[in-house]
Amino acid sequence: MYNFFIKGGPLMWPIALCSIVSMAFVLERLYYFYRTRPKSKNLDERISALLKSDKPGDAMSISEKDSSFLGRFLSVGIKIMSHPVDDRHKILRRAGSRELEDGEKHLRILSTIGNISTLLGLTGTVTGMIQTFMKIERIGGVADVAILAGGIWEALLTTAAGLFVAIPTLTFYYYFEGVVDSRAIQLRNIASDVFNIH
Repeated sequence: MYNFFIKGGPLMWPIALCSIVSMAFVLERLYYFYRTRPKSKNLDERISALLKSDKPGDAMSISEKDSSFLGRFLSVGIKIMSHPVDDRHKILRRAGSRELEDGEKHLRILSTIGNISTLLGLTGTVTGMIQTFMKIERIGGVADVAILAGGIWEALLTTAAGLFVAIPTLTFYYYFEGVVDSRAIQLRNIASDVFNIH
């Protein structure tokens, strides 16, 4: 494996760096989304039922025990129930935006790494092909099949490496984007159904 890495040329090093950075941020985001998932089933429905039963204290106690993004958002909504509607709308919108911004943290880096690693791989292939044809020119323009084939597969190593980094990185990026979008819908529904903010 190390021999393949070396034969891929100098651009294999930044691709390797991209893979390390990508893995670090993917693991960080997986941990974040796991840590901030709702701990209680149907949390919003339970809070809504308690509020309708005029038990805001019990509702606050349950929401504060749940350290998820839903628990934090519900806690904010319960605290400001006595505020005017316009103020509640602004505060809940800010609270929702804060939760979504936390979810989107580092996602742009993953998107950038996915695109850059692909381009690095293509660049390595192009430069490798250039070196192959320069080598052929130096030996008098005679297309030695062994030299040509060897140069081409070595050049293609960087494209393969770039894709091996880009594909899983972009897959996780789109997965995390989907999680954030799902959370955004949940927060909007809670603002509307539980706190009557439209």
